[in-house]
Amino acid sequence: MSTKIDDWLLEILACPQSQAPLRHDPETDELVCDRSKLAYPIRDGIPVLLVDEARSID
Repeated sequence: MSTKIDDWLLEILACPQSQAPLRHDPETDELVCDRSKLAYPIRDGIPVLLVDEARSID
């Protein structure tokens, strides 16, 4: 099940590594940074914006 991330929240969230904007990927239910190639998990509806918790994407 995909988490609903409000547009206003996506506008203020940024990747902690690159400070680039994040986008929500509903298929994986993660917040993705295209610049740093990291995907941040969403647990219980809360984005976990820790680089140590992110997974690398191609």
